[in-house]
Amino acid sequence: MPASTTTPSSARRLTTPGALGLADLVGIFDDLQFTLECCDRLMTEFARPRVDDVVVEALWVSALNSYARCFRTGDRGMGLTVADVEATGVPGEVAEWHALLGRLRDFSLDGPVNPRETYSVGVSQSPTGAASGVVITSAGRPLVDDVTVRQTGRLVFELSRLVDERIKEHQQKVFEAAAKLTPAQLAALPAIEVASQ
Repeated sequence: MPASTTTPSSARRLTTPGALGLADLVGIFDDLQFTLECCDRLMTEFARPRVDDVVVEALWVSALNSYARCFRTGDRGMGLTVADVEATGVPGEVAEWHALLGRLRDFSLDGPVNPRETYSVGVSQSPTGAASGVVITSAGRPLVDDVTVRQTGRLVFELSRLVDERIKEHQQKVFEAAAKLTPAQLAALPAIEVASQ
C-alpha cells in the first residue's frame, strides 16, 4: 500500500466483503483495546488504599462484555475463536480461561440472580420458640482480584497482536482490490468524510 504524507479529507465507501470484514476486524481490535484499558484501570484501582467496589464491578463487567463481543461469529466470520486464543502462546490452560471469562460474563450480565450478593430470608424465634420476625441476610460475592485481571490482560494483549496482524493483511487485500477500480467507478461510490485528528 502506498504511503501518504497527507491525511485525506474524504474517501469513498467500500462495501465489498473484504472491506466489511476489515471493518469487523477493526471493531474487534477496538473492543480488545477497551478491555485492556479496563484491566489497566482495574490495576490502578487495586493499588488504592481503599478500593471502590462500584468502580471495580463496572470496569470488570465492561471488560468481560467487550471481550465476549470479540468472539461473535457475525456474517463475515471475523470473530475470534478458541483456536485464536490457543494460538496466542500464553502459557497455561488458555482455552479454559477463555471459557471461564465467558461464564463470568454471562453470570454478570444475563444471570438470574444478583451477581454481587446472595440473599437469604429467615424467621427469628422468641425465647418460647414462636416466630417473632423476619430476618434478611446477605453474603457478598467476591470481587475480581488483581491476578485474574492480570491474566486476562495478558491474554487480551496477545489477541490484540494477532488481530493487528490480520488487519494489516486484510487492509493490503482491500487496497489491492480498490486499486483496480477506475476513477469513474471510485467516483460512483458514496463519499465518506475523514475526520482529521
